[in-house]
This record gives sequence, C-alpha cells and structure tokens, in this order.
Amino acid sequence: MAYLPLHSDWTLTALAGPVPNAVRDVTVAASVPGCVHLDLHAHGLIADPFDGDNEAAQQWIGSTVWRYETTFHWSADQAERHDLVALGLDTVASIELNGRLIAETENQHRSYRFDVGPHLRTGENRLTITFAAPVDEAEARSAAHGARPHVNHHPYNALRKAASNFGWDWGIDVATSGIWRPIGIESWSGVRIDSVRPLVDLADHEDGLAGVLDARISLDWATPSRADSERVRLRVAVGGVEDTVSVEPGVAEVRVTLAVPDVDVWWPRGHGGQPLYDVEVDVVGEEWAGASTAHWHSRIGFRTVRIDTVPDDHGSPFDIVVNGEPIQIRGANWIPDHAFVTEIDRDRYRRRVADAVEANMNLLRVWGGGIYESDDFYDACDEAGVLVWQDFLFACAAYAEEEWLAAEVEAEAREAITRLSPHPSLVVWNGNNENIWGYVEWGWRTELQGRTWGNGYYRELLPALIAELDPTRPYSPASPYSFEEYLHPNDAANGTMHIWDVWNRLDYAEFRRHQPRFASEFGFQGPPAWSTLVGVVHDESLDPYGPQMLVHQKAEDGNLKLERGLRGHLPEPRTIEEWHWATQLNQAAAIRFGIEHFRSLAPLNTGVIVWQLNDNWPVVSWAAIDFAEHRKPLWFALRAVYEPRLATFQPAEGGLELVVLNDTADAWTGEVLLHRRTFDGTVRATAAVQASVAARGSARVIVPAGVEAVVDRRTEVITASLAGFATAIHNPSEVVDQALDADPVSTEVVVDVDDPGRYLVTVTARSFVRDITLLVDRVDASARVDRGMVTLLPGEQAIFRVTARAGLEPSAFVAEEVLRHANGLHAGR
Repeated sequence: MAYLPLHSDWTLTALAGPVPNAVRDVTVAASVPGCVHLDLHAHGLIADPFDGDNEAAQQWIGSTVWRYETTFHWSADQAERHDLVALGLDTVASIELNGRLIAETENQHRSYRFDVGPHLRTGENRLTITFAAPVDEAEARSAAHGARPHVNHHPYNALRKAASNFGWDWGIDVATSGIWRPIGIESWSGVRIDSVRPLVDLADHEDGLAGVLDARISLDWATPSRADSERVRLRVAVGGVEDTVSVEPGVAEVRVTLAVPDVDVWWPRGHGGQPLYDVEVDVVGEEWAGASTAHWHSRIGFRTVRIDTVPDDHGSPFDIVVNGEPIQIRGANWIPDHAFVTEIDRDRYRRRVADAVEANMNLLRVWGGGIYESDDFYDACDEAGVLVWQDFLFACAAYAEEEWLAAEVEAEAREAITRLSPHPSLVVWNGNNENIWGYVEWGWRTELQGRTWGNGYYRELLPALIAELDPTRPYSPASPYSFEEYLHPNDAANGTMHIWDVWNRLDYAEFRRHQPRFASEFGFQGPPAWSTLVGVVHDESLDPYGPQMLVHQKAEDGNLKLERGLRGHLPEPRTIEEWHWATQLNQAAAIRFGIEHFRSLAPLNTGVIVWQLNDNWPVVSWAAIDFAEHRKPLWFALRAVYEPRLATFQPAEGGLELVVLNDTADAWTGEVLLHRRTFDGTVRATAAVQASVAARGSARVIVPAGVEAVVDRRTEVITASLAGFATAIHNPSEVVDQALDADPVSTEVVVDVDDPGRYLVTVTARSFVRDITLLVDRVDASARVDRGMVTLLPGEQAIFRVTARAGLEPSAFVAEEVLRHANGLHAGR
C-alpha cells in the first residue's frame, strides 16, 4: 500500500458571494488541513477574527462559495485501486479531478473514500474542491425542508456541521469552510482493512482475570476478481497472544476472539492504573509467502463499563460502573478547544487533559455541538485515566429525520462508533444535548406541528447502531434524561440533570434547591484573564458594557447576570479592575458552593460535570481555562472541591453538619477538630469529634451547638481540621456583610537566581483572609502560578510559585492589581 499526501500547493479563491473588493478575484496559497478564515488572515486579507469587533465585519465569509485547488504529479504503478481519501471536508463540497466531477459531500463529521483510478493521468493532475457557502446552504436547506427550532441565529440543524461554528452563547460566529483533516491518494491491491472494532471484556481466569478481545474486522476487496477467487489469512495479535484465521474469497466481515490471561485491567484515575495493550491486525495473502499486504494498529485497555439506572427508593440513579465498581464522577464539559479546529494539535489536547487531571477530574463530557475530536484527545484520556462521555453531535435543536439528513446521520454515527471503539476511556455514548428537554419544555412541540425532530435518532437509530457496532458501551438517549417515558427529562430524582435556573435567573445560593442524582451541566460565568481580555477588547474606556466588551460576551444579558450575581455576595465594584476580579471571584465561589452541595448529597448524587472546562476564543464565559490557556480562579476552586477527600460544612435540620467525603480506596478514621474563631484568631469555642468514613464513602458529623452558635456573624468563622483533608471553613456571612480586614497580609517575594524565570511569593496572614489569588498575567501574559483561591487563618502562610519571563521586577507580583483577595474589595469603603 502506498499513500500520497495532498497537503501542498493548494490555492484558495472566492467564487461567489458578498466578497469585498480586496478579496474578489484574488487567489492565495492555502494550508491543508486548514480553513478559509486562517488562510485569509495569514495573507493579510482579513484582520484577526477574534480581535475587537472584527466578527461582524467578516460575516461575508460564511456566505461565500470557496474553491480549493491543487496540482500534483502522478506516476502510474501496478496497484489495483487508487482511492482519494478525505478525512474531513467542511462541509458541502463538490470534488473534481482533471475537470471531472468525482463526488459531492455534505457532512463535516465523516470521512470519504472515492476510487479515482480511472481519472488519474500520468504527470500533472488537478484536484478542485468547491465548498458551498455554509450559512446560505443551511438557510436554503432549512427553507426547503421546513424550518425547525434551534437556539442562536443560524439554522445549523439543517447541516451536518459543528453547530458551534455558527456561534454559541460562548462562541464566535465564524462559519468557515475548508479541508480540515488530512487528504491524499491511497494505492492498494488485493484486500484492504477498512476498519477494526477491538471490543473488550473481562473473564475469570484461574487466580486472576483474562482480557477478552473481540476483534470485528471489515475488509474491502480491490476488484471483483479478487473478491471472487482469492483467499487470505487474517492475523490478530494482542498481549503476546495471536491467532490466524483463513478468510474465504469476498468475505467482508471477520470476527476473531482472543483471551489474554492474567491481564492488567484499565481503570479510571484514582481507582487503579491505565495499562494499554497494542493490537495488531494483518492481512496475509496465501500466495504472498507470509508478507502482510494490509496492517492496522491501535491500543486498547481491558475493562468493562455499564450504567446503573435501576429505580430505587429515591427515583432512578445514573451510576457509571467500571469493572464492577461505581465511579463517583468529578468532571467538566468539553467544547472544541479552538473556534478553528485545525489549530488544535496533539500538544494542545494534552495540555487541556492535563488541566483536567490536575484539577482532580476523572471525566470529560464531549458536548454535542462540537466535533468528534481527533484520536489525539482520546489517546491522552486513555493514558491519563480520564473517562470520556461522548455526545452524538446534536445540540439544542430539532433535527429532520427524513432521508436527506437521516442517511448522513447514520453514516457519521457508524464511523464515529467504529473509529472511537479502541479507546478504553470512552465509557458513555449520549444521544444529544438538551433536545428531548427542548421538545418537552421549550415550546418545540407546538412549533413543529407534527414534523420530525430527531426522536427517532435518539430512541431507535443510535441505540440500534451501538447494539450492532459496539454493545460493550452503554448508551443514554439524551442529557438531561430521566430514563422513564413519562417523566420530565430534567427531573432531579431521575437520571441526569442540567441546572440553569441558577445563573439565568437565580442566585447561586439556590443551588441548594436542587438534589440531582447526577448533575451533567451547571455553571456560572466569569471573565477570562485580564491579559486575554484586554488583548482583544480595545474600547476607549474599558467598561463591562462597552461595545467591544459585549462582542466578547455572547450570553444573553450576560454582563447583567454577572452584575446581578454579585449582589448579596461581594461589594459593588468601583472600577473595571475591581469588576474583573469580583466577577472572576464570584464565578469561582458560585461553583465551589454548588459542587460542595452536590457532592455532599452522596451517595444520592453520583456525579458532577461542571460547564465548562475550556474556551474556543477570548470571551467572557463559563470556562475554567481561558482561550490563552490561563487557569482562572474557577480552576483553582475546582481543584479544591474535586479533591478525592473533601470536608464541607452544610446546613442540616436544625443546625450545621460537616460532610466528610472519601473517594479513595482506603477508609479513614480520626479526630475532627472544630473551632469557632474571630478574624483575628481568637478561639471562641472548640470541640473534638471522632469520625470514620468508609472507602468510597461519606459520613456526617453534627457540629456541636457550642461551636455552631456564632456570636457575631460579621467577624467569626467555623473551621474543621482533619488529617489528610484540607481545612474546611464555614463563613456564616457573605463577603459583603463581613468586617474583613482590607489589608490582611504581609508578603515576601523571593527570586530563585539559580533558576531564572521562577518566582516565589510567600504570603502570611495577619488576620482571616479569603481567597488569595495572584493574577500573574497582569505582570507577564505568559506567566503561570501554581495555586489560587487560598484562604488563610491568622498566622498561616502560603507560598505561590510563579513561572514567568526572567528579569521581571519581583515586587510586581505583589502589586495591588496582582495580589488579590476577597478582603481587598472592602478597601476604602
């Protein structure tokens, strides 16, 4: 087999549409893989799409027809087939080779293979791919087939293209076109391995477990004569075990089962290791002296997974069970990590997965408005033990079920299930994001007037494909979903729940109104790092309601909701700098409050997935990591509340209790020291209580009345100290109502001269100080710090390790706008 990559010498031309004069009749070099926006920007034909209000000025791009073209040299060989293989075309495209129409495509989410042998010429060949204008195409299809409900502006639900590429309430509207994954010509003879689904199971074996590989292999025969007459052998190997089977002429589907004795089992992080086994599949022709003519390789992990939704006394749970062990989920929702997805490379994926791991997460949910990510993403999760919940790509819209769309839906789903089947991290397939909820509650039923809306996909087609192609993985029809036909899909007592009344309408203290069995979406907004924000917002006077600031706030009434969310929690900001810090702090405090409450519900609650881990451009959003890869205060709060061992004060009937959560394999027994203190450190009351917590369990400790009885809510806190746990702190009042010392810290900055670019900031508390955070990007946009959202009692000390450019003035890291804490919002009041 030979492969000719076609990634060079491409050109890009606008063919039709509202094209500006500067671009009309201009042909530029194009990058492949790539997209239109990136090429136009690279050649100076458009400004940075992310900067200022350029988004509005560049809407013409999504309404323009674009042509990609290249020439390549071809030398005839003896191969029987020459296939043009395009792994990603975005989206509605016509393909011509040497002036002949080869194919038309209409799905970003699948690959294509076309036999182009009859059309190739010895010498120079010309390949042309013309992309229809995505916005116009979506609108035309919506009009032709009947408009269906969707969020946001464009009818993205009429195209099989990433919904968020048309904009979202955190995403820029940059409907683009392009060859977004590799493309080339594959030349082959005899038999080709079309796909392998290496399904796994575990079986008892002597004193241990055997890993069972059920390899389901699809073959493609080059010519009818080969398929009619030629036998081949298929060799499958894994873990030192192999088998070779004979394949009769023309057989397209082969199944080979192998058992690997005493296998090392793959576990989610925190539950065991992540051993990965190489799987090799070879096709050997019986007349070819043992030489392999086709080869396939991947890595697998041996494990089992199921979802327990069996009704109990409280409703229906949603328990993800791996290798027979229920997993307490601590996760985040994942969106495409760049608005132009060709910019997401292997290293960027690994940095984001590392962000999740370091925040004590064990699951990422790939949301249905994006893409099926590159294998690089799933590889990183396999290695790190981060579970993946994978949505099929349907989000917040009704989708037609007629043949014009249904055929594409089935094709892309088949490919996605097959391609992702090797990855042990993938443990849940989910039918859609919020579409059943939308049908039931958002008025879609009336608007649709009996038209199809996707229900057949979620309840029939997709589960049937999972059962056919990968029955080893569980399927959920939707998120949220209650697993009972006549229950509201977003019912707290059953299945998965999305909680959006908090943020949209209610104060974050109202998280306590909810007792979800599994919270798969909830969130609270905050701005990105200061350097990220001012790098793209250039309003003459920086203001939350400035014109460019609002371009970078996509949520409806987003900054009004930020302002409302501060009330009752933090003093009103007096400057834009205070607004930035206060809204970042409030985002972190809101999610900390919510997650501590949800986790305290264990074992009733078995999972928490915050919205969202990451951003796809510089924006005010729900993300913990901003587009420039800065960890926002929210990220540090998540790391704390996602600790496997967490102690949190929660209201109890008639009093206060300490909920002790132990998501480790070891039971914990020890003394809980409870104190009520004033902000200056004076101990007003104390108690010692013995407690025991089972492995993977929780316990509740009633706070004695003498400790709980706060005399002055403005100047007292209650603390709990347990060996192996972070100190738990209960603030009887919000920051705005507390008499916090506005200058509560002393600092020392030390430069490690043996390692330039590393700075230590030592902070000592003079009084009680809440949520100390260093906004180090204000000193250096490339700077990073190892901790944040640190609360200290009088006399306690914390060291912050900063990585930044060498040669900076150390005192810059303790400037007022850099060294922040909640107390500082009281300064001068």
